Amino acid sequence: MGSFQLEDFAAGWIGGAASIIVGHPLDTVKTRLQASTNYGSTLSCIRTVYRRESVFGFFKGMSFPLASIAVYNSVVFGVFSNMQRFLSQHHARESEASRSHTLSDLLLASMVAGVVSVSLGTPVDLIKIRLQMQTQPFQEGNLGLKPRAVALGVQPVYQGAVHCIATIVRTEGLAGMYRGVGAMLLRDVPGYCLYFIPYVFLNDWITPEACAGPSPWAVWLAGGLAGAISWGTATPMDVVKSRLQADGVYLNKYKGILDCISQSYRKEGLKVFFRGITVNTVRGFPMSAAMFLGYELSLQALRGDHTVTSP
Repeated sequence: MGSFQLEDFAAGWIGGAASIIVGHPLDTVKTRLQASTNYGSTLSCIRTVYRRESVFGFFKGMSFPLASIAVYNSVVFGVFSNMQRFLSQHHARESEASRSHTLSDLLLASMVAGVVSVSLGTPVDLIKIRLQMQTQPFQEGNLGLKPRAVALGVQPVYQGAVHCIATIVRTEGLAGMYRGVGAMLLRDVPGYCLYFIPYVFLNDWITPEACAGPSPWAVWLAGGLAGAISWGTATPMDVVKSRLQADGVYLNKYKGILDCISQSYRKEGLKVFFRGITVNTVRGFPMSAAMFLGYELSLQALRGDHTVTSP
């Protein structure tokens, strides 16, 4: 089965939807910890969000990523799986059934998936972060605001995802939808290498040689561990990306990646780049476990297989 396979895209969509539902509450906490200085710790952030906005505050901005990130994951998993399959067969000159995973094939396929993910994911992440951050008490967290921001008081800038997109395009142009794209590229290319490669090798290691494919339990464990590794190591650049994308609602603090890194380090020290690492790692496990399990089980159903098949 060396041909281009659409089932990978459909299975990626299902897995993506599952991961958003599982991971969005902690994603909201992660975003606020990274883009604001108002919270002392993860638990403090959780308590503050719950006290001010109730449980619904944790699901703020979820509708847009649920609709869009599912498609985004569909493309990422489809690109990775088809690219890895093509490279494996091209280099090994053997059938898919007997091919082995090589590090070089997985590395290149992961990098391609990472580049593709940035082109699709930057606008999605931007909208999500803007919607998650707009209820921040900016009077406490941001000084030297424009008169317009002061006049807004606690009124939300955006009324929803569509209004957020229209406002950004109107005030910042189409390029505004790709704010933070450089930081996202530096986060996602290595991030996907540390996402797919550990998953594949952990799956191979957990699954006995006598088995035709990994069990759902192996997929869940390998996927969760891969997600924790990927998100934990991506935290420093994720902090920079979150700050760049949250910037510009009321004022522009940063001129670019290096300026954001410089200002953040000067004001808050090295520890700022590890802000949210705990919630990132903890959130990475269930999100990725749901992502890979949803992907593998739906792929199994679509193909009519009786065993789970790794990407």
